[in-house]
Amino acid sequence: MDLTSSVADEEFRQQVRQWLAENLVGEFAALRGLGGSGREHEAFEARVAWNRHLAAAGWTCLGWPVEFGGRGLSLFQQVIFHEEYARADAPARVNHLGEELLGPTLIAHGTDEQRARFLPGIAAATELWCQGYSEPDAGSDLASVRTRARRDGDQWVIDGQKVWTSLAQQADWCFAVVRTDPGSRRHAGLSYLLVPMDQPGVQVRPIVQLTGTSEFNEVFFDGARTAADLVVGAPGDGWRVAMATLGFERGVSTVGQQVGFARELDAVVAEARRTGAVDDPVLADRLARARLGLEVLRTHALRTLSADDAGSAVPAASVSSSAASSQSAVSASAASVSKLLWGRWHRDLGELAMAVRGAAGLTVAEPPYGLDRLQALYLFSRADTIYGGSDEIQRNIIAERVLGLPKEPRG
Repeated sequence: MDLTSSVADEEFRQQVRQWLAENLVGEFAALRGLGGSGREHEAFEARVAWNRHLAAAGWTCLGWPVEFGGRGLSLFQQVIFHEEYARADAPARVNHLGEELLGPTLIAHGTDEQRARFLPGIAAATELWCQGYSEPDAGSDLASVRTRARRDGDQWVIDGQKVWTSLAQQADWCFAVVRTDPGSRRHAGLSYLLVPMDQPGVQVRPIVQLTGTSEFNEVFFDGARTAADLVVGAPGDGWRVAMATLGFERGVSTVGQQVGFARELDAVVAEARRTGAVDDPVLADRLARARLGLEVLRTHALRTLSADDAGSAVPAASVSSSAASSQSAVSASAASVSKLLWGRWHRDLGELAMAVRGAAGLTVAEPPYGLDRLQALYLFSRADTIYGGSDEIQRNIIAERVLGLPKEPRG
């Protein structure tokens, strides 16, 4: 990626910056800095209103093609938006799963009817989504899912359990990977269904986290139903569609995520100055290494996005099956490397925050469990190397798909 901004790019940056400055005012001004991992409960309904305000002004689905309701912006312009959004301390958006994951999946693999039905609601933030992947015995090993669905006339009937389902308690719909072939194993026989959440056969139970909040949930399907035509891709082709969704998950929004990380690091540095911990040469070195690590994250993200963008520009007919497979493996490994990098960096930042806080980090600001931002950062970041694919799984992907090492034995 050429990181030299063109005149048009700088004009776009100023447009984004000006719009945010003019609109994060009044009732929305109080939303600055709210939401995000471990804090999704903060002003949720007000953030929904903000997300719909963004949509009405055309600031959602920036990378979607224009014909599907997006703006068709370049990769670099999308990066600019996410950077400026984070720098403005704008609130975490509530529709990430729909806009960044399901929307692109439907554009790539959905039917015309599915796109017409669901893309407008995603773009307008009038329908919120959750992701039904992980199960009690199928976390990072998604191919082990046991939730099943059977055809009953013009409907699918779904039974089973999902877990760690982010924002299921607020979602209108769930995109879920389920087993539709009773005799199938592993990757075969899976289907990708779109399931309405507001029905008697769906029960959501929030999971209380270390932070005391509950953005994760258990979801139980007990005779839940969805229309037969709400399977994305062909029945039994769910693994391929699910992998496409995971590919979209680590897109341009990761650059904005890293700007948010920079704000957190700034807060840790400010705390180190306040407590005098910055004068400790060991802690000063850790702070410097954290700053350098953040630059590595950004550079890797931009390089990966640039490579993906270049690859997507190559006509499929001009790529051999072996070359496409190799390209896919490299892309998967790049995403895995990215997850390893940012997951460990952010977890280490949480530990650094407590190191500069010292013994005071052991007490809460308000009883019984009033955590401050740095304490919440530390507790939630313990999960960074687990959710979204654990470190162990990411290393297996790199080892097996790229380096060609023997596969890990599986029962």
